[in-house]
Amino acid sequence: MKIVVIGGGAAGFFGAIACANTHPHTNVILLEAGQQPLAKVRISGGGRCNVTHACFEPAQFVQNYPRGAKALRGAFSRFQAKDTVEWFTQKGVTLKTEEDGRMFPITDNSETIVNCLIDAAKQAGVKIKTGARVAEIKVHQKNHDLSKNPVSEARLKNYKQETGFFNPFEITLKSGEILTADRLLLATGSNPSGYRWAEQLGHKITPPVPSLFTFNVNDERFTDLAGVSVNYAKIKLPKAKLEQTGPLLITHWGLSGPAVLKLSAWGARFLQDCRYQTPLVINWLPQSNPEVLREELLAVKSQLPQRVVSASCPVMIPRRLWKQLTLAVGIDEQKRWAEVSNKVINQLIQELTQGEYKINGKGVFKEEFVTCGGVSLKEVNFKTMESRCCPNLYFAGEILDIDGVTGGFNFQSAWTTGWLAGQAMGKP
Repeated sequence: MKIVVIGGGAAGFFGAIACANTHPHTNVILLEAGQQPLAKVRISGGGRCNVTHACFEPAQFVQNYPRGAKALRGAFSRFQAKDTVEWFTQKGVTLKTEEDGRMFPITDNSETIVNCLIDAAKQAGVKIKTGARVAEIKVHQKNHDLSKNPVSEARLKNYKQETGFFNPFEITLKSGEILTADRLLLATGSNPSGYRWAEQLGHKITPPVPSLFTFNVNDERFTDLAGVSVNYAKIKLPKAKLEQTGPLLITHWGLSGPAVLKLSAWGARFLQDCRYQTPLVINWLPQSNPEVLREELLAVKSQLPQRVVSASCPVMIPRRLWKQLTLAVGIDEQKRWAEVSNKVINQLIQELTQGEYKINGKGVFKEEFVTCGGVSLKEVNFKTMESRCCPNLYFAGEILDIDGVTGGFNFQSAWTTGWLAGQAMGKP
């Protein structure tokens, strides 16, 4: 049986390896357009490769996916983070868990994962073709019989039994070479070509938009604060009624850090719709009750009246940030606590817990570009990753309308969907 996998990323490799290992009678060819496969794996996690996340309860794990959680719930019951760890361990790669739950190879080098996948593919008998750009995918007319509407699993099974194998796919490379395939796996990530081929084969594409990005915020309160970070802050998009908590980093262009990346993922479509121009509310002290905070500040005013306010920071934020926030409410650099009115203290509390900023653009999160959007999940059978529109066509990875927050979740959906596709593709 001829299996062709288009896309040499995490999902494509995992699918090809799973298929070749589980079904030795298959002939698996993996096509990668670039000269080097697994490019995104190489640069992920700052070159360390955040393989997965140390959370081994599927119901809990899926809470980290703004899109795709429902579909992945069943998929993770068959192959989850625990299975990923075991798979790499069996291949001689030990993973370690960091404080925030992210899992990396103990070498702290993504090449460890890249080499492991390439070696596993070769040992399984997968033929890897690099520089293999696909120009066109044609499908046998019989395969279009069911492409008008997604069909039931039973009808698809009957159809396959009736038609047998007939090399339904013809893949033409830019070089002119033509390949035929009984089963085809599209694992092209967020590449527009992959979406186009899926559409040509009968699928609806949810328009892709960026996810996981930083916020451009041009605000004088951030003057000279690039590099300052807060370990735990709460940020809100009030118009979208979305919020996230976590570490926050002030940059020379605005805001970054895990809290921002998570909020950008959950708010990806909203932010696209408002063209990345919307208010952002920051609580720098989410663990402090405003009333308790007022008592603490009034106590400082009472006990240390001659202290200079900007130089005596009584709360758990960096001193440079405290100084800028006090300036923002009109407390100049030489003003002492005794000179600060209760009204100004209330303004300072507002600034510390409900400061309003304006997002005026998006940054790019390094080179790890993640999109929300892709092949509609209703048109895919998540037990097998097979298309419900085009028999013998399978999907894995980011081509699907699935995206997770930062922390290893996008890789886990790639491993899981690739593994499920690989298990199913080689079955008669």
